[in-house]
Amino acid sequence: MIRAHPANKIEIAGLTVSYGGKTVLQDLDLEVRRNEILAIIGPANSGKTTLLKCINRTIEFIPGARVRGSIKIDGEEVHQIRDVFRLRRRIGMVFPLPVGLPMTVHDNVAYAPRLMGIRGRTELEAIVEKCLRQAALWDEVKDRLKTLGTKLSGGQQQRLTIARALSHRPEILCLDEFSIAVDPVTTMRIEDVLLELKSEMTIILVTNLVQQARRLGDRTAFLNNGNLVEVDRNEVVFSDQPANRLTYEYVQGVFG
Repeated sequence: MIRAHPANKIEIAGLTVSYGGKTVLQDLDLEVRRNEILAIIGPANSGKTTLLKCINRTIEFIPGARVRGSIKIDGEEVHQIRDVFRLRRRIGMVFPLPVGLPMTVHDNVAYAPRLMGIRGRTELEAIVEKCLRQAALWDEVKDRLKTLGTKLSGGQQQRLTIARALSHRPEILCLDEFSIAVDPVTTMRIEDVLLELKSEMTIILVTNLVQQARRLGDRTAFLNNGNLVEVDRNEVVFSDQPANRLTYEYVQGVFG
């Protein structure tokens, strides 16, 4: 019988990842709780993106990547799941730069539901509207649903990417530097969306913006050189006395 701590959505133990002999993550232990926003911060090349790729197994697309350790979602070992497509439907991914599919705004969002077997026009339209509303985009595109998604502005395309990720009805939403190519106003709108969405799903937010982690995270994990230095409630991590001095120095901008 699969058993997991009821408070945890994801449980990671002893995760070690290497590429061509170079260790990117070293013996990482981490728990992600249900319906929390876990922010992950750290310098470039500290293993943040690699961690997300391990959770949804896109790490398998990288030649030479070697993964050891355990990742469990609801007590189920990720690397023992035979239907990897089912796994990835459970995990929405939003990447640093918006990647619009070469199709209309409507079809960008309806694509995944159609693959899941939903064909009814009324149901598809309801899903498209709900996801676009959740991504704070509906009011801007409701009269442009037949426009190519790639014709939208950069900020709109990023929100369209979020809507597309939500169309899978994910249990977990992973965001990797979603605001890197988005203006500050749009960034704040997306942050408001994420705060609303956490009541429905677990969110993991990789960000280089320390203040964004402070604003959004229930807890924050600090990675450095492939090691988990510290993970704790935000009021601890961003205090004058986190558990590790290195955390304080990174948050204060001493290095990074």
